[in-house]
Amino acid sequence: MGKQISLTASDGHTLTAYRAEPSGTAMGAVVVVQEIFGVNSHIRSVADGYAEQGYVAIAPALFDRVNPNMELGYEGDDVATGRDAAFPLGWDAPLMDINAAISDARNATGGGKVAVVGYCWGGSLAYLASCKSGVDCAVGYYGGQILKILGSEPELQPNAPVMLHFGEHDSGIPLTDVDQLKKRHPDIPIHLYDAGHGFNCDQRASFSKDSSELALQRTLEFFAEHMA
Repeated sequence: MGKQISLTASDGHTLTAYRAEPSGTAMGAVVVVQEIFGVNSHIRSVADGYAEQGYVAIAPALFDRVNPNMELGYEGDDVATGRDAAFPLGWDAPLMDINAAISDARNATGGGKVAVVGYCWGGSLAYLASCKSGVDCAVGYYGGQILKILGSEPELQPNAPVMLHFGEHDSGIPLTDVDQLKKRHPDIPIHLYDAGHGFNCDQRASFSKDSSELALQRTLEFFAEHMA
């Protein structure tokens, strides 16, 4: 359904992105922010899914800054390899690439509204985009670095509506962290699921069909509310 495009960030860096188009008039656009596994077949399928729901969907390849065309799976050394690529980038460089995708998304919809949705590493970046990128709304799935971001920038606040999804059995994100986020942001809908980390990814052993479907339903309702 989709195709590869080229984007240019504000610092001149050129990156690729996967863009999927809806069959009819777009209701808006969604920037899909990758996990630490790159814009792989799963992330492309997520973008395709949002396109099927009526949105232009763009997934920027954030790893292009360190290893162009890098795609990982979910076994063996993939997690360590992904972390080694993602975390040294910091937050500013990926955000510039996300902003390039946001700009392209607005152009693709003739100035329409743009949401950001991210998964894992991308879930934390989606929260950051809600604070700094001028999006219309943002959704983060199991963004385990949000508190770390807030620790380095304690005055940071979202400038757009945000929704967050977490798994109750996520070994990497303690429920105490989720409770801290709830206390800091009592107005943000934060949903917990009977699932572990990565529950949205149907290529992972932790995939939860019921949790994934419910989270998607809530996400789409959130988009409809804030992108009408």
